[in-house]
Amino acid sequence: MSKILLCSDGSAYGQVCCQYGSWILSRLTQAQLDILYVSDLRQYEVPLIADLSGSLGIQPYQSILSQLEDLEGKKAAALLEAAQVVFADAGQADRVNTHHTTGLLIDSLREFEEPYDLILLGKRGENADFAKEHIGSTIERVVRASHKPCLVTSRNFRPIEKVALAFDGGDSCYKALHYLTNSGLFKGLEIYLVTVPEDKGEDFALHHLREAEELLKHADIHPVCQMLPGVSEDVISSYVDESGIHLLMMGAYGHSRIRQLLIGSTTTEMIRRCKIPVMLFR
Repeated sequence: MSKILLCSDGSAYGQVCCQYGSWILSRLTQAQLDILYVSDLRQYEVPLIADLSGSLGIQPYQSILSQLEDLEGKKAAALLEAAQVVFADAGQADRVNTHHTTGLLIDSLREFEEPYDLILLGKRGENADFAKEHIGSTIERVVRASHKPCLVTSRNFRPIEKVALAFDGGDSCYKALHYLTNSGLFKGLEIYLVTVPEDKGEDFALHHLREAEELLKHADIHPVCQMLPGVSEDVISSYVDESGIHLLMMGAYGHSRIRQLLIGSTTTEMIRRCKIPVMLFR
């Protein structure tokens, strides 16, 4: 891994995201990290258009909007400076760059993500305190759109010592397995492989679990493997809590949007339930 993209905002989650970014840099001593802040100016334009109703005329409207854009620029500069402090305190300032752009995060990622090996973003945004039981509205869109692994960070930082991979034998899980065996990020950490048979049957789950275990052993990684009965969301979230796992790796959004509309998304539910960072692979 050589380049990491960290998407920051003005939330507490954004600062914790920086702490995890710093932890990653401490593990990957040759890596570089870029912090991206995207200003969504629609938050200013829509209320003005709706409320003024043309009563002030176009010139006062443009003046107010210009002032708000100027304030947003100052806010972005302050937030990026605060983010850089986290890395400066860890002696990593020379390995971090910042970027500020306007638009939508999802559109900006299409432009920015290509040279990066990992994308970091907070689980919730600036309005987290008003929606404690919901993940950020852009998380699903970002993970669906990105071709890179996405690390969704939690509200509180803890150094990572135990990593669990929720393995179902799918292509995305094999991508995660490849990531485990080829990245130095998790070298020397405790690795756990967990599978839940559900509708695929125990024989299918056990076959792929053993295959994954052998691949890891060939990379000199000796995981703890477990097959657990039950519903994936319930079993894995309980396992994470009871086993003291610090990071969960899993495949992301493996089914169609229509199917998820009817029965729900395991990915979204796992991000919501788990109080630890979740690394997602498409």
